[in-house]
Amino acid sequence: MEKDARPNWDSPMQFVLACVSYAVGLGNVWRFPYLCQMHGGGGFLIPYFIMLLVEGVPLFYMELAIGQKMRLGSIGAWTAISPYLGGVGLASVVTSLYLCLYYNIINAWSFWYLFHSFQSVLPWAVCPINANRTAPIEECERASPTQYFFYRETLNISSTIEENGGIHTGQALCFLLTWVITYLCVVRGVQSTGKVVYFTATFPYVVLFIYLIRGFTLHGAVNGVKYMFTPKMDQLANPTTWINAATQIFFSLGLGFGSLIAFSSYNQYNNNFERQAITVSLINSGTSIFASIVTFAIYGFKATINYENCLERTRILLLNTFNLAEDTINMDNVFEWIEKLNATYPEQFNEIANDTGNCDLEKELATAVEGPGLAFIVYSEAITNMPLSQLWSVLYFIMLLLLGVGSMLGNITAIITPLQDFKAASLFLAGLVCLFCLLLGLGFTTTSGNYWFTIFNDYGATFSLLFIVLIEVITVSYIYGIKRFEKDIEDMLGHRPNWYWKIMWVAISPLLLIVLFVFYIVNYIMGGTPTYQAWDKEECSLAVIVTVTLCRCLILLQKSLTNPWIQTIRCITAKI
Repeated sequence: MEKDARPNWDSPMQFVLACVSYAVGLGNVWRFPYLCQMHGGGGFLIPYFIMLLVEGVPLFYMELAIGQKMRLGSIGAWTAISPYLGGVGLASVVTSLYLCLYYNIINAWSFWYLFHSFQSVLPWAVCPINANRTAPIEECERASPTQYFFYRETLNISSTIEENGGIHTGQALCFLLTWVITYLCVVRGVQSTGKVVYFTATFPYVVLFIYLIRGFTLHGAVNGVKYMFTPKMDQLANPTTWINAATQIFFSLGLGFGSLIAFSSYNQYNNNFERQAITVSLINSGTSIFASIVTFAIYGFKATINYENCLERTRILLLNTFNLAEDTINMDNVFEWIEKLNATYPEQFNEIANDTGNCDLEKELATAVEGPGLAFIVYSEAITNMPLSQLWSVLYFIMLLLLGVGSMLGNITAIITPLQDFKAASLFLAGLVCLFCLLLGLGFTTTSGNYWFTIFNDYGATFSLLFIVLIEVITVSYIYGIKRFEKDIEDMLGHRPNWYWKIMWVAISPLLLIVLFVFYIVNYIMGGTPTYQAWDKEECSLAVIVTVTLCRCLILLQKSLTNPWIQTIRCITAKI
């Protein structure tokens, strides 16, 4: 394609917003806070920012430079570097396609919750009444309203991955809606995507800021924020902390998918991508910290509510068991009375011992939750305890939806742009890709779809992305040649990259990627048989089930028993 025939972003700001919209996604909201919680609170920021400097920014810079220089999508760009390296770009396209199959189901969940937020009482705030209208549904009572709404109403989840009760019609319609929106956003390439990113890249910050103000006014929010910024420096000696920091940087910036190469290929040839790479990387990391402060404020509120409810239950139990006056025990002296009554009436106290003394605020704060559990259960539960809960629910799920849509635009662009380089019609191509992903992705709307979503998300793209980016940096540094790459950058920017960039590309970043790659291979081998968490309807909790996947990468299409006209995705498994 001729350079001057290629469409361009309307302005450098539009390109930056597209990169921010793509990079700042759901992982910033539901994975980074979890990692902070798991790895020493504020202490996790030390390895995180070190990895940002030695891995994130240099590789982000490199991909932007490649796209802007070659002005082609991933396949064309790597083929231009070497005819033997077109497979690197093809691998990026396949990986993005793989991600697109399941990523939009998260947006479908967000739509589902958003639509249900316009009710006088949020449906996940109370348990529904059973069919006889005599009492709440038992499964909901034994779990919680928020868990019941997610696992039963939203997912209608099966007991194991092998059970498939057919497609959830409501989820399928929401899934269809997400793909219609995705298509409309990318149908005219950067002309349409460039307009959308003004909203998808900025409005989530408005919601986060509103939630930040609201969060700090909530009872107990300071407990959560204090927990986040209290560093546990002993975690720095844990290799897993550093590995998780590097992995979070890697995936949060969206390296290896080909999206950054596709986006930068629409830049003006002399655009200052160096400054933009640094800007977007810092915005992405800053957003993770910002979102974590909001999340930990919500954590603190929820943990404090749970802690105080526990104290109140214990207080009432002690009053009733030992026939004490109502004002004898209050929230402040519960533990003192536990010790006193245990010493005075040991035999009687032993009968209720298992129901007392388990109230621990620190334990509540340390309960680590990530992924959909954080976004759709923990946050939803906290929202139900807020005044005007419907308003906060609508704002929150609009934010989640925009974060998800923004990331999807980058993923789908990584597929469409390389194919358009082969002169394919944009309108037809975008529709074909979206329709293909929609039909295959319907499998994730079945009753076992959430299990497949978890397996795809946890095991699918890690190895391939690490390998792709490792090949990219080795190719640029040692096959294409670092001197030649420097000259290309000078041709675009007017100056050569300084020593920092060269050291990172030639030595530090490749070594770090090799370490990550080896770690994941060893961890996979040593990890034993893969497992997944299944919803146990009887126990009303998640149970770990061991399964052997006989076709890890093979996707089979099978007709649903309850919906003969719909093809659903299944994979052969054998339960141990």
